[in-house]
Amino acid sequence: MTSSTTRARRVVAGLLLALCAGAANAQAVEAGPWRPLFDGKTLAGWTAKIANHPAGENYRQTFVADNGAIRVSYANYDKLDGQFGHLFYNTPFKAYRLKLTYRFLTEGGLADTPSWARSNSGIMFLSQSAESMTTDQPFPVSVEFQLLGKDGDAPRPTGAVCTPGLTITIDGAKVKEHCTPSAKAPTIPDGTWVEAELEVLPNGEITQKINGVAIHHYAGVTLDPDDTVAGGAKPYILARGAQPVTEGYIALQSEGHPIEFKDIQIQELTAR
Repeated sequence: MTSSTTRARRVVAGLLLALCAGAANAQAVEAGPWRPLFDGKTLAGWTAKIANHPAGENYRQTFVADNGAIRVSYANYDKLDGQFGHLFYNTPFKAYRLKLTYRFLTEGGLADTPSWARSNSGIMFLSQSAESMTTDQPFPVSVEFQLLGKDGDAPRPTGAVCTPGLTITIDGAKVKEHCTPSAKAPTIPDGTWVEAELEVLPNGEITQKINGVAIHHYAGVTLDPDDTVAGGAKPYILARGAQPVTEGYIALQSEGHPIEFKDIQIQELTAR
């Protein structure tokens, strides 16, 4: 046997061991049927919460159901004035797969939208409820699957993970940054429909996908008493302490730029 053959066999054996270890660590789940969260015509089952307004007030019709999509619209606004908002699905979930299609619109933004918020939105999940937010709170305690569009000539990859009020771990290490981009994610021009998928396993592992490609994998979602991003949420966090988050709400974000969401579906998972 030649030394090169021996080395090749060792490489193959190592790959097989790695695959077996990955299979052993992967969690077996039972998947329920896919079902829609949006009926394509109304906002039934959803609750708006916009900063400086109480839960349930869809201020100036920020969220509109039209032509099979949920649209974030600023047609009735004079200015944004920091009134970031979220549209919450009324039922919390633990483990599931979520998929939807989104696109940033090319017109309808506001002059006072901060530069970082242009072509910027998100899918919030494992979130506190709309009703538990303070009136002026801009962002819920949640994990954010951030959605970004192209803005200028520089790369601006979509699909970062952001953590208002929480911490996560990537490759076993606690993440210190508020938002973590992915080198695997593309930069996508406004006006383009994009498929976003999210998997939250019963064991707490989370995967984000863009157009079918996994761009993030992380775990260890935990409340962060030291957070300074989810303004107004400190009492909510301190009342619970630095505990793991294993259940919460899903919300679509209005952050100053018009965007549409459609084909919103969920598949609930249970450990097997």
